[in-house]
Amino acid sequence: MRLWVLGSGSNGNSILLEAGDTRILIDAGFFPRTLAMRLRSCGAAPESVHALIVTHEHLDHVRGAVAAAARWGWEIHASTGTVRACRALAHAHQFHAGETVSVGNIKVQTIRIAHDAAEPVAIVACDERTGVRAAVVHDLGSPNGALRRALAGVDVLVLESNHDEDMLRMGPYPPFLRARIAGALGHLENRVAGQLARGAAHSGLCELVLAHLSEQNNTPAAAHRAMTTALRGTRFAGRLTLASQREPCGPFGPRAGVIRARQLQFAL
Repeated sequence: MRLWVLGSGSNGNSILLEAGDTRILIDAGFFPRTLAMRLRSCGAAPESVHALIVTHEHLDHVRGAVAAAARWGWEIHASTGTVRACRALAHAHQFHAGETVSVGNIKVQTIRIAHDAAEPVAIVACDERTGVRAAVVHDLGSPNGALRRALAGVDVLVLESNHDEDMLRMGPYPPFLRARIAGALGHLENRVAGQLARGAAHSGLCELVLAHLSEQNNTPAAAHRAMTTALRGTRFAGRLTLASQREPCGPFGPRAGVIRARQLQFAL
């Protein structure tokens, strides 16, 4: 299995997963033209994607979903709550959080998470041929036990590290928005992301990708510092990478090869 982050942040999120001849997208938060450009830069034609899994209905995750699926013939899968909250997804294949979706060689476990959406999920995708597992935790207010258990033993982890607590408190956002972001249904603070990653760290975790970094309330250096501090003393010996909002990065996965030169990569 290989994974590319096509872009991650408040302006759009999308991840490409590939296992054998099966390709799926996790979220489509960019307009179709941008999705096409970024997919092609990763060596994937848009029409080669088999299905789109939507984690929740917020615009930065569904902006291009319906138009892209119609243009290139993708199946869309979304939770029942997500479909109810986003009428444009009315024709999607529906699942309940906690259920598993199978597309070709990829089996996708969905996990209900805490976020201010109707029925948001994290996903753990498994390549049924090799057993390699990749987890995507995009928007998360606070971790729960089901998520911690699901992340145990994954080979690749894409994890939100949205904001620095002090930068958010002192930043330009109005009080109501700061409260929403920092709340239990908001977004993951760097140190909490570190705690969650520490619990999932093991010798087989080969890739850890930090996603959804705020451009107002975080910096790559702050996110990296918090994560490396949290991982100190664990068995993690893989690559730590910070995903970009503006360009794709990858591939990630066991023996995935050289990461594209412009992405932000740090050695532990």
